[in-house]
Amino acid sequence: MTEKVLHGKKNGMLILLLTLALYIVAVLGIILAVNSNGGVLNIIVLALCIAYVALGWIALCGLRVLKPQEALVLTLFGKYIGTIKDAGFYFVNPFCSSVNPAARTKLNQSGDVKTKGVNPNEIEMPSKKLSLKIMTLNNAKQKINDCLGNPVEIGIAVTWRITDTAKAVFNVDNYKEFLSLQCDSALRNIVRIYPYDVAPNVDTTGDGHADEGSLRGSSETVAARIKAEIQSRVDEAGIEIIEARITHLAYAPEIAAVMLQRQQASAIIDARKMIVDGAVGMVEMALERLSENKTVELDEERKAAMVSNLLVVLCGNHDAQPIVNTGSLY
Repeated sequence: MTEKVLHGKKNGMLILLLTLALYIVAVLGIILAVNSNGGVLNIIVLALCIAYVALGWIALCGLRVLKPQEALVLTLFGKYIGTIKDAGFYFVNPFCSSVNPAARTKLNQSGDVKTKGVNPNEIEMPSKKLSLKIMTLNNAKQKINDCLGNPVEIGIAVTWRITDTAKAVFNVDNYKEFLSLQCDSALRNIVRIYPYDVAPNVDTTGDGHADEGSLRGSSETVAARIKAEIQSRVDEAGIEIIEARITHLAYAPEIAAVMLQRQQASAIIDARKMIVDGAVGMVEMALERLSENKTVELDEERKAAMVSNLLVVLCGNHDAQPIVNTGSLY
């Protein structure tokens, strides 16, 4: 289906004024025909005026008002005749009907969420106009297993808009539900490629070499791949994906506590390793300085005792309690 944009139909105000003027003329014609003497001409004028008063309102059904960033897909007896996109007051064939299969669909996205203060008992008529504005779809969080089999909860926000109204209306049954399902499917396909955190021997790029890609550390790359995956799926629906962003990422509740302990243990090990490396460097520097300046001559046993004491002081969790030794080691 190819989109056909209609131009040059902004005659709504002219048709409205002309219809009202003809109604006034018809009413005056009826009054004059009734008050005048009978005759064939008067009867014909009276019949025409009555017919126009009874049927003239049909022309008003062809009046359409469009706001900026709105579109109207028109069909005539089931045949697609074109799309109106520019803002203005239009007059089209009164027998044309507007088509929007997603008019009643309400998703968790901008434009579909009711604002506070709206009366829940108020009946809102679905609009047959298609919004060309940039919309944001925020699907529910999904529980997906990453490449290591760990259950992960993840949610995304997808920014999108309609670029081809004919494809959106006629190529899919409901473009909003179609987009929502494709977002969930694409998210599941991409997440299963990555681990939550950096893991050894994991290839996330498909080049046959292990890399450091992860959901937590490579969020920009993951979001770009999700966007490309969704776009490839919704091209036939005339939808453009502008951006996809991860809005929520966490381990599933059943393993969150265990993974937290694992992260804490890893952090403690890394911190201890850094402390030990620093302490060994400081001890080596102290021994070298004492030897270079010949401040004191230490034999191997005294060096070992000094190294032991310095490591205890530098690597301990608590402040050292000094003990002054006034005697000798021997």
